[in-house]
Amino acid sequence: MNILKPMKFHPIFKDKIWGGSKIKDILHHDFSPMQSCGELWAISGVEGSESVVSEGLLEGNTLNEVLEIFMGELVGEKVFEKFETQFPILIKYLDANDWLSIQVHPDDELAQIRGLNQGKTEMWYILQADENAQLISGFKKPVSKEQFKQKVENNTVAELLNYEQVAGGDAYYMPSGRVHSLGPGILLAEIQQTSDTTYRIYDWNRKDSEGNSRDLHIEDSLDAINYQVEKNYKVDFQKINNQTIPIVDEQYFTTNILTFDAPIEKDYDELDSFVIYMVTSGSFQLKFDDEVMDLGIGDTILIPAITKKLELYPLPKARILEIYIK
Repeated sequence: MNILKPMKFHPIFKDKIWGGSKIKDILHHDFSPMQSCGELWAISGVEGSESVVSEGLLEGNTLNEVLEIFMGELVGEKVFEKFETQFPILIKYLDANDWLSIQVHPDDELAQIRGLNQGKTEMWYILQADENAQLISGFKKPVSKEQFKQKVENNTVAELLNYEQVAGGDAYYMPSGRVHSLGPGILLAEIQQTSDTTYRIYDWNRKDSEGNSRDLHIEDSLDAINYQVEKNYKVDFQKINNQTIPIVDEQYFTTNILTFDAPIEKDYDELDSFVIYMVTSGSFQLKFDDEVMDLGIGDTILIPAITKKLELYPLPKARILEIYIK
């Protein structure tokens, strides 16, 4: 009997100073007794925050324990050769009820120089946004490291940054080195390299409940930042029903979107990777090996690399993100 099947995990809730209630109100994950919740870690191999299988024959095992046992059968042979027992992607939902800090993440090269495992490239898919909600992505005009440092010291760094008004269905790729932040009123799905390294540059002069400021990492950030200006920070992609549409196709992860109101068959015979589904709206039934699993908005499922054929039946319509490593 094959015990390695598509699996769900218990959510890991993260209390953040900027968190809100949408993870409960929209995604239907109850984070009580916390008053608010900034992040739901849906699939994580990060030490100290490891996802635990919530049902089935592997219930109670951590993701890392399952990976150590099943290796390439879980993640794909080439993925296992490269990453070994480190699950390579971290999957989150974020709810910003206030501005996150202005921050940046190092790339792989700088991370290794600084004794870290790897850098952090990520992407955001907006599930819901309040009217006039904004995020920050990169710079609006060219800036030097010296100018940037001076603006940080003068508490005016926000003047240099590129603000984007967002709506549900928008996507943003955030490569390592890009200065970014998330504004109030945004609920999103985040796909990223497995890393929890963040250099906080500016925190809006915010104090916690005890009157303390959060630590900043300005010197660490200066060599991590890409100071170039991009023509377009938003990801443009097609919006076609009942087709799998690519959003981001990069070395760290591929993320596709599928909006469907008719049955879909998936065949991963040519793919040597795990697959993750994040349900961003609606609900559907997932069929595999004569089993059926019901999935709805806010659900996340890990499909092992050895599971090649699936059927998706909308109830009556659903939208999912499909994530894997090529």
